[in-house]
Amino acid sequence: MKTISYFKTARYMGIWAAILSFGLSSVALAAEPKKADAYQAFVKVKGTQFEKSGKPYYIAGTNMWYAGYLGAANKVGNRARLAKELDTLKALGVNNLRVLAVSEKSDINSVVKPATTNGFGNYDEELLKGLDYFMAEVAKRDMTVVLYLNNYWQWSGGMSQYMSWVDGKPMQDPNVTKDWEGFMARSASFYQSTKAQDEYRKTIKKIVTRVNTVTGKTYADDAAILSWQLANEPRPGNSNATDKEKQIYVDWINGVTSYIKELDPHHLVSTGSEGLMGSVRDEKLFIDAHTSKNVDYLTYHMWIRNWGWIDKTNFAGTWDAGWAKGEEYLTSHIAIAKKIGKPIVLEEFGLDRDAGAYDIKATTQVRDKFYQQVFNVLWTPMKKGEPIAGYNFWAWNGAARTSRPNYWWQEGDDYMGDPPQEEQGMYGIFDSDASTIAIIKAFNAKIHSLNK
Repeated sequence: MKTISYFKTARYMGIWAAILSFGLSSVALAAEPKKADAYQAFVKVKGTQFEKSGKPYYIAGTNMWYAGYLGAANKVGNRARLAKELDTLKALGVNNLRVLAVSEKSDINSVVKPATTNGFGNYDEELLKGLDYFMAEVAKRDMTVVLYLNNYWQWSGGMSQYMSWVDGKPMQDPNVTKDWEGFMARSASFYQSTKAQDEYRKTIKKIVTRVNTVTGKTYADDAAILSWQLANEPRPGNSNATDKEKQIYVDWINGVTSYIKELDPHHLVSTGSEGLMGSVRDEKLFIDAHTSKNVDYLTYHMWIRNWGWIDKTNFAGTWDAGWAKGEEYLTSHIAIAKKIGKPIVLEEFGLDRDAGAYDIKATTQVRDKFYQQVFNVLWTPMKKGEPIAGYNFWAWNGAARTSRPNYWWQEGDDYMGDPPQEEQGMYGIFDSDASTIAIIKAFNAKIHSLNK
């Protein structure tokens, strides 16, 4: 047998290695454009606007925090209703939903039940599968979703429940104690707790890197997600927040948004801030919280009745002065976004039914006027290409109904846009609210005229 020298063998092996390497490189190069193409469908920021697949993408949206719950296959869910709600919203021109990703178990009455998280690291897989199912249904309808990963308020457990798990102290219900200042301070202590922050990041990683059990797609690779959001309405503390607490809050935002970008560099990230009213009316704080390169756009909310600008028992007598404050609030935030050079989304606003009623049969004349005036204010800068990138009204009740005479939610009742900390029917839009829906549909049509 002819003997081949080591050097000659090595030479041949080198040739084959080169050929193999070239082949693998060719496969990799062929695969790379496909990966890049997948990310082309993600919503991106271009200047002070959003774009999707190379076209403008203005948000015509609603809040539907409970959507993942409806997707569950067990008795918690209602997939038939979910399909109906999504189809109805699609027909209204809604292209974006703001949805709760996770909730935390609490024993207080004004918290949704069941919860996604039943203690640190203890997740309800059926509810997570419900979120999977919802995401798959949204993708079928070419809609996008903002998923928020915590809550400053008590209705989903949120930051205060985290702190209860950390120190063993029972969670306080501000609906009962009326101590909202104390509650807000308790929620804000979440930012300084090493244990709470460690567990929060574990939950973020679990959701962001989760493989959808319906689609087989990792959430980080899902173009139906517009944005990861740190929390619903995070605040630096109560009305007496100190400069130190404000800095802790900004540092928290910068740290967590950086962490999310490490896990998922392709999706947008937002804070969930209410704007100036959620920043103890400190414009510098609001700006500081949104200047990081890892915060892709600004958010703000407007609650003219909650903030005492109008009186629901005297709409006529308080409307003019209250609306003047509301209009200034809307436009001032667009000016701030222009100053920073990022898009901004009005992702919550709402108003009671006439005379503050909760009954589905109550009229909505003042609410309709409010919605129309909000839309008029948004449309002027929107059509000029200024930084207002869209809106989400609060909230979609859809086909949900309550028969409780006191209108308070109890486990087993329909989920609706009004969360358990509020009377059912307070702000939510039912599918029978024809006049309000007509106003929403008309404005959405105008928004879609820009998405070309």
